[in-house]
Amino acid sequence: MIKFYWNTAPNPAKVALCLEEMGLPYEIVPIDTRKGDQHKPEFLAINPNAKVPAIVDDGEIVFDSNAILLYLAEKTGKFLPAKSSDRGQLLSWLMFVASGIGPYSGQSVHFRNFAPEPKDYAVNRYTFEAQRHWGILDARLGKQKYMVGDAYGIVDMAVWGWSRLIPFVLGPEAPTQFPNLQRHLAEISARPAAVKALALKDKYTFKTEMDETARLAMFPHLAKKVA
Repeated sequence: MIKFYWNTAPNPAKVALCLEEMGLPYEIVPIDTRKGDQHKPEFLAINPNAKVPAIVDDGEIVFDSNAILLYLAEKTGKFLPAKSSDRGQLLSWLMFVASGIGPYSGQSVHFRNFAPEPKDYAVNRYTFEAQRHWGILDARLGKQKYMVGDAYGIVDMAVWGWSRLIPFVLGPEAPTQFPNLQRHLAEISARPAAVKALALKDKYTFKTEMDETARLAMFPHLAKKVA
């Protein structure tokens, strides 16, 4: 059985969706980042970068959500493009989500909701970049139903992990800017696997207070000035 290091953040959600879609048995190992579980030696042995998600599959460790999606797709042969000629598109869009959507959306969330003042420059930069990246995806989904080829696949799962949180990333009115993404989000969210993936949050309790312990656990740079 796959050990799945999980919490309710966007990147673990992608992997939960993927595991459910593929019908793979898994055991949840909850990682409460506000309590600092990600910095414990036993988790750092799984992911030295102290980030969720990660999986251990029969002794094989895989971390980073998009790497896990690709690993599971190749393991099962499921949710990959039907045409071998689409593999380049699969890798390109999967890495676009990994290197663009996730980081810029995450930084937009951080500076809009958590960073101390002054932060106007950072909020503008990361909101701009997050909007730009989401606009690229919206344009893609305006031309075709799914991200790669003509069938639902792991890139769609990767997008869904973050697209559910566009209001938190960019503000409550932001979804109206991206009608194609909203169509894509609604379709995936209605899938039984997505319902099961989201229901995991009802089975576990995580710390909700953003106290000093939580801030230092989630933002360790606050404890060490390096510049």
